[in-house]
Amino acid sequence: MHIHILGICGTFMGGLAVLAKQAGHRVTGCDANVYPPMSTQLEAQGIELIEGFDPAQLSLQPDLFVIGNVVSRGNPLMEAILDRNLPYVSGPQWLGEHVLASKWVLAVAGTHGKTTTTSMLAWILEDAGYNPGFLVGGVPQNFGISARVTESDFFVIEADEYDTAFFDKRSKFVHYRPRTAILNNLEYDHADIFPDLAAIETQFHHLVRTVPGQGRLVVNGVEESLARVLERGCWSEVEQFGVGDWRESDAAGAKAAPGKDAFDVWFGNAVAGTVVWDLQGTHNRMNALAAIAAARHVGVPVAQAIASLGRFANVKRRMEVRGVVDGVTVYDDFAHHPTAIQTTLEGLRRRVDNARILAVLEPRSNTMKLGVMKAQLPASLEQADLVFGYGAPAGKDALGWDLAESLAPLGAKAGAFQDLAELVQAVRAAAQPGDHVLVMSNGGFGGVHQKLLDALAQR
Repeated sequence: MHIHILGICGTFMGGLAVLAKQAGHRVTGCDANVYPPMSTQLEAQGIELIEGFDPAQLSLQPDLFVIGNVVSRGNPLMEAILDRNLPYVSGPQWLGEHVLASKWVLAVAGTHGKTTTTSMLAWILEDAGYNPGFLVGGVPQNFGISARVTESDFFVIEADEYDTAFFDKRSKFVHYRPRTAILNNLEYDHADIFPDLAAIETQFHHLVRTVPGQGRLVVNGVEESLARVLERGCWSEVEQFGVGDWRESDAAGAKAAPGKDAFDVWFGNAVAGTVVWDLQGTHNRMNALAAIAAARHVGVPVAQAIASLGRFANVKRRMEVRGVVDGVTVYDDFAHHPTAIQTTLEGLRRRVDNARILAVLEPRSNTMKLGVMKAQLPASLEQADLVFGYGAPAGKDALGWDLAESLAPLGAKAGAFQDLAELVQAVRAAAQPGDHVLVMSNGGFGGVHQKLLDALAQR
């Protein structure tokens, strides 16, 4: 089959393209912004990319057009497809029907931690010899790729609650039909498509409805929102973590090496083992409990899963060290929701103890640009010693609210910038040997990480 993918350079659609190519299909695609790194990754797979959405692409005569959710009515190529009544389908539906249909699907849903937990679960299965297929919204460093198809019966997928396509406003994850589903947490997000938390809870319940009676839901027992989802009806086994059988605590008998964390995994009334790893923070411990419990559902012994997590190398852009210059460490992290910002800072604080943390933040997600979470920003940044906020002055990433006003409760330790070069120079002037500069954004942030390293090197 020849498929032509509209919106191919998005994280999800790019991963889908790789899976389709590995499955033996001819794959071509187009996007408005065809540029590295996704363009080079796809071209390395032998996937032909076309810049823009010119209707002339109909001359490729694919068997099927696969439509990403960045495509809307008015898109010239999409309009031509509709006018000529050509076959098209959403990316999640194609994936569900052509890749996942014959697999035991393990899906990871939640507002936060999806990419990390999906990567943990895929690695646990890989380390146990299961050779799983997977699709992750990032690059797990244990694999070096974001997606693959294998002959294994098992497939691990990051299950996103964002909408499927302009013609299918259900969440992507309703197409995946998991047998094992992690419900990691649930908060209000995606203010551009969901009016309130209740609307997202409805979508999560749609996912619950698709899990078979012999399947299992691995659910964060601390989250009231997820309790409300299950109260709407549940037809599968439920295993909770964070309470009851699956819990974590600081390791009683192991002292972690500098820069590492150690915690005991409780299963029932006994310690099943101790994880010693490079990750930090209670949120990552909870992610680990979810991954261990889900892996157990497919037969991985708990002790094996715990040992595997000791060899987990995390995901790119999750507390990733980009460089150390003049004793100043610069990190890159994907955190963009206030809860994620807070937990990321808390995790770094555990690692660096009393050393100074300089938080460099770009609130550019659709939810943040709408200003829905702006009042929560100051509290989320309390663990930082200094805060440097960036709001683009114009263009698609421009904020619709006053960042300086939002950060004002933090007093003199926070500043807001509309010029990236000025922000870089301010960080350069403030940074001291031993400091940790944590850059948080769900975008490229204008390459600020390297700009900071270069500026520090020129002092």
